[in-house]
Amino acid sequence: EKKEKKSAKGKKEKKKKKKKGKADKEEEEEGWKMAPSQFLSTVVEGQRIYEGVWQNRDEHTNLSQKYVAELIKEDKRQEVEDEIRVQVDELMRQELKNLKIAVDRDKSTKKKGKKDGKKKKSKKGKKKKKEKDLTANRTIDSLFEELVNEGLLIQPKNVQLSDFKGEYNYLGTTLRQTDIEPMPSLSDVKQLITLYGILPLGSQAVHEKAPLVKSLMLAGPSGVGKEMLVHALCTETGANLFNLSSHNIAGKYPGKSGLQMMIHLVFKVARLLQPSVVWIDNAEKTFYKKVPKEEKGLDPKRLKKSFPSILKSLKSEDRVLIVGTTRRPFDAELKSFCRTFQKIVLIPRPDYTSRFVLWKTIIQQNGGILTHSLDMSSLAKITDGYTQGHLTQAAKDVLTERRIKQLHTKPLTAVEFIPPLARQEPVYQEEENSFKDWFVKTPLGKKRAKAATESENDGKEKGQKGKDGKKGKEAKKKGKKKK
Repeated sequence: EKKEKKSAKGKKEKKKKKKKGKADKEEEEEGWKMAPSQFLSTVVEGQRIYEGVWQNRDEHTNLSQKYVAELIKEDKRQEVEDEIRVQVDELMRQELKNLKIAVDRDKSTKKKGKKDGKKKKSKKGKKKKKEKDLTANRTIDSLFEELVNEGLLIQPKNVQLSDFKGEYNYLGTTLRQTDIEPMPSLSDVKQLITLYGILPLGSQAVHEKAPLVKSLMLAGPSGVGKEMLVHALCTETGANLFNLSSHNIAGKYPGKSGLQMMIHLVFKVARLLQPSVVWIDNAEKTFYKKVPKEEKGLDPKRLKKSFPSILKSLKSEDRVLIVGTTRRPFDAELKSFCRTFQKIVLIPRPDYTSRFVLWKTIIQQNGGILTHSLDMSSLAKITDGYTQGHLTQAAKDVLTERRIKQLHTKPLTAVEFIPPLARQEPVYQEEENSFKDWFVKTPLGKKRAKAATESENDGKEKGQKGKDGKKGKEAKKKGKKKK
């Protein structure tokens, strides 16, 4: 009986212990339940950024922990895209409004025409519609700043026109007598730049009275100083320099509305802050006959269709000159090219007299000393075909700091300049002839050839009349003697 009682008590105690254990477990389970962490999302995001950006990035060389430009660009790209999206949407809405207004106007004019019967002839002298100002609510300072940031308004180099060295072609008249048309001399080029550019831009009085020249083209092989002349033109007149070269505007202000805005900004600021020069480097690319495959992505012909309206918008009171430079004009469509540029100036490779002057100037500018041991005449003779750029590069290669220090004990000789010149490609006579052949095909070249033939014919007629007169006088004298 005692054993049975003990076993019954043991069972009861076990049951009580089990109940207590279950209750404790329930209490423990309720106590360990935690609220979700507020920092968990931050930690997860940090882990995701680390794995995506930094885990596989090699930073062992970046001890100073400099910024990574790629990451900054990625962060800012979305902000910029959002800002541009807003501007583009606004422009598109404005374009849509303009289209609706134009459609409504066309509908109203058609209805009026049906009611009235036949349309009346448009009267002459109607007022032309003013162009809409796309930036009417913006200040000139903000427009100026935007053009500078986009790289469309650049600072010209401090170069004077007197720095462009060159002499007259003293053999020009003798060549013309043998029916050979010589290239213009470098001195002639300076005169033309002064006539078409510096005087009209520099003086309002000259601009009003002189024939209006809106555009000018400088054509010649590379290294002859085309870019230098553009900068000299701006320096001499204090003009602002706008760069609308095809490589400079690539990717900027995309789309038709963007192109319209870019042209508007450039020419609005150019007029308000005149005198201004709008420079188009490698102008043949804007008028390509056929765009090369490697340049199709850049869309070099963006501005081509806009030029007629640009030239039309430039009025007689605007001191704005469009200047193009090209080293391959024969790659451009001749008609559209010549319609855009009123005046074409061919810049030749320097002749003997110009090379003689150039060598003296360039050597002295680079720290050289001219002595009797330096045969300038021979140096000018053997460097036929080399341009100003070639001569400058050769002088820099020879006149190093070490060589300048040795000049007093070891004077310069002409032989020293031959190796650096031999490493450069000269401008051959065939290339210069191709420029002359191209110019003959232009309207300006045709006019010049026509004028030359007319003057020759007049001279021959005068000479024939003089011979006929002499023959008549001699016949009269013989008749008198017979009598």
